[in-house]
Formats: sequence, structure tokens, C-alpha cells
Amino acid sequence: MPLRFGILGTARIARSFVEGVRLSRHATVTSVASRDAAKARAFAQEAGLARHFASYEALLADRDIDAVYIPLPNSLHAEWSIRALQAGKHVLCEKPLSATAAEARAMFDAARQHGVHLVEGYPYRTQPQTLKLRELLDGGVIGDVQLIQGSFGFTLGAGENIRFSPQLAGGALMDVGTYPVNLARMIAKARPIRVHAVAEWSASGVDRALAATLVYESGLFAQITCGFNTCVHRQALIAGTRGVIQTTYLNHTSVASQAVLQLRVGTDKDAVDSIVQTSAINGFLAEADSFARLVSEGPAEWLGTTPEESIDGMLTLEAILESARSGRTVEIPLLS
Repeated sequence: MPLRFGILGTARIARSFVEGVRLSRHATVTSVASRDAAKARAFAQEAGLARHFASYEALLADRDIDAVYIPLPNSLHAEWSIRALQAGKHVLCEKPLSATAAEARAMFDAARQHGVHLVEGYPYRTQPQTLKLRELLDGGVIGDVQLIQGSFGFTLGAGENIRFSPQLAGGALMDVGTYPVNLARMIAKARPIRVHAVAEWSASGVDRALAATLVYESGLFAQITCGFNTCVHRQALIAGTRGVIQTTYLNHTSVASQAVLQLRVGTDKDAVDSIVQTSAINGFLAEADSFARLVSEGPAEWLGTTPEESIDGMLTLEAILESARSGRTVEIPLLS
């Protein structure tokens, strides 16, 4: 039987999740809940879902739901993930997993206590482009990685938007900046030991644009930028001792807009350039299938972000924001 998902909330990204999962043989979305009954009903009708609930609590109480997808505002991730875990539901929570590292630890503690799985949703991590990237890096194709540069930004129009709400843990870093931070953690296989950041602040007090340098114990450097003030872009460069990889690390790869892996192997005039082709798979489909296998077969089947990576990511995000606000370099203890 496919893993049966219920969704908490009717955010736009939830519609994309439903569309991606619709093609899965291992998972299915059966229901949606909203605090507004009319919104839940409309979402269910538009998405072709069998059931809808007028409260999150009612969905969590339904025994015919195996797992919960949480696309709520960042500040609500911890509360509703923990409540879903306590109800015996597996949880796929949108990034960032939480607003703080302490919340992330509490969430994973709840998952262990109740014998269910919790993961942080980064669809690109389960797609062929990223699996191939990891294969190239682990195979030493570009040698020892010395520098990672990752960027993600787009233009956020005028008017109210929850991304600018400090109460909802908004800001460019907590929205699009999570992606290059996650990518750097995946490649470095460690969290940084210190960070230094600068930011442009919005009227509400959250960051509109931010740049940070991350330093690792190995000597590796990572530079990340993010913002709501540029044309849409999403790209990364990974430079090693014997070559370079450039990637767009897109979430929703399709035939029309496929992620690109550009590989250069060689140190000077002998360098050889090539394009590494990978198949085009919707990110939510790949993520849901991997999550379903995690539930049915165990952790080895999960291709996405690990609990350790999620906690390290939150520690890094907190340190970056602290540095941007204080103007100082912020240390991250290796054991914390």
C-alpha cells in the first residue's frame, strides 16, 4: 500500500507537492487540513483529494493517514511536527526544519521517542543531479574540495509577504539561503567552525539580502549569498585540487528546465570541460518516493538530508544571523 500523506496547510508549495506526488507508486496524498474550513475544502477540490479537515488536530487524529507533509510558516514547523510525531505520524517537514537548533533537537527527540521518522525537505537532494554530484565528489574526480560558492535569489515584489515577518522566522537566509547552506554541509560533510556574515535589512527587521563566509576545520571555505532583490538565480561552484563542478541544483527539474552539471577536470591548459547529463525527475516525486522507502525499508533508503545535517544546518543558520547582526565572526563549537 502506498504511504498515505496528509497535508497541514494550504500554502502554494503544498499544491506543487500534490502535483509531484501524483505520479508516485509508493506515496499518495489523501487529505489536507486548514484552520479555515473553506480553504481546506477548496484546496481538496482543486487538488482532487478525497478528504479535507477544518483543523490540524482532526487530520492528525485520522488513523488512515500514515505521514504528514508540513509546508507551514517556519515558526510553526517545530510545534506541528512534534504534534504529528506524537500522534504517530511520520513527518516530512519543509525547510528550514525549525527556527532554532534547539527546536530541531526537540523534534528529532520526539521522533525517536515515538518510533517514527522525521526528515527535512530539500527535494534537490533526492534527484539524479545531486546523486551524480555526490558520486563525482566521492570518487575524487575534482580532487580535494577547497572552495564552495552557492547562491540563490529572486525578486520579492512589493506588498505584505510572510517572508518578511520576524514573528514567522522570515528573511532571505531562512528562505532561499537555507539551500546553499545545506549544499555546503552535504559537500563538506561537516559543519563550519566559524562564520562571518553581512546583510541588508528590511523595514521589518529581517534580512532582505545576505552574504556569508563559512570556515571549516579542514581549511575548506564556503561562500553563500541569498536575497530577495535580484533576478532569479540558483547556482553553485565547487572547486577542488584537480577540477571544478558548476551546478544549478534545481528542485523541480523537468525536461524544459533541467539541472546542469558542468565538469572541468585538470589544473591548467590541460583541463577538459564536459556536461554531465542526468535524468529529469520532479523533485517532490523523488523526495516522496525516497521517504516512502525510508518508512517501509529503513534509513538506508533515504537519499535526503540526515538528522545530523539538519541540526548542523540550524546551528549554521543561527550563527550566520548572529554574525550579520553583530558584525563579528561567530564561532560554532564542534561539539554542541
